[in-house]
Amino acid sequence: MIKKITTPISLDTVKGLKAGDRVLLTGRIVTARDAAHKLMIEKKPDFVREYLKESVIYHCGPVVSKDSAGKWHFVSAGPTTSSREEPYEADVIQEYTVRGVIGKGGMGAKTSAGLQKTGAVYLHAVGGAGALIAECVKNVETVLMYEELGSPEAFWVIDVVDFPLVVTMDAHGASLHAEVLKNSEAKAKKLLESIR
Repeated sequence: MIKKITTPISLDTVKGLKAGDRVLLTGRIVTARDAAHKLMIEKKPDFVREYLKESVIYHCGPVVSKDSAGKWHFVSAGPTTSSREEPYEADVIQEYTVRGVIGKGGMGAKTSAGLQKTGAVYLHAVGGAGALIAECVKNVETVLMYEELGSPEAFWVIDVVDFPLVVTMDAHGASLHAEVLKNSEAKAKKLLESIR
């Protein structure tokens, strides 16, 4: 069964999501990568607060174009590797009451603790499907810090419809990434023992 969730996301909705759940996300979300996360930790800017409260951060460096009327459009919107944001994410989630983080590859123990403390989930997007994901982006509401950070690192505030995702880290401490790692390490150990 696929669960449909819409931003703003309530704490009850987040707590009802479990690792392994498939979801379709609709509503306003915000892209943020390395420079944006560093800025949110060091400066704690208020200009992004209203967009992030009970919303979702997307680890994405989009490819965008502007039409003749001056309106932005996403050409590609694939996820970037989330582990780079591990030093920042738990603090960002708490500071801005973020309910979800989208990316690829999962995140570590610090972020997992932050998800549990604040009440948030990590949502895995399909890597290599940037053009398909861009079709879910129905509107670019605004872009923040475009001049200062550049297009990939700017905060893009976008409206998405039925963005397909999988919950891989939930607000209860479950992590599919940690399970895969544990199982892989156990199999690797067995394989090495059989070779010796």
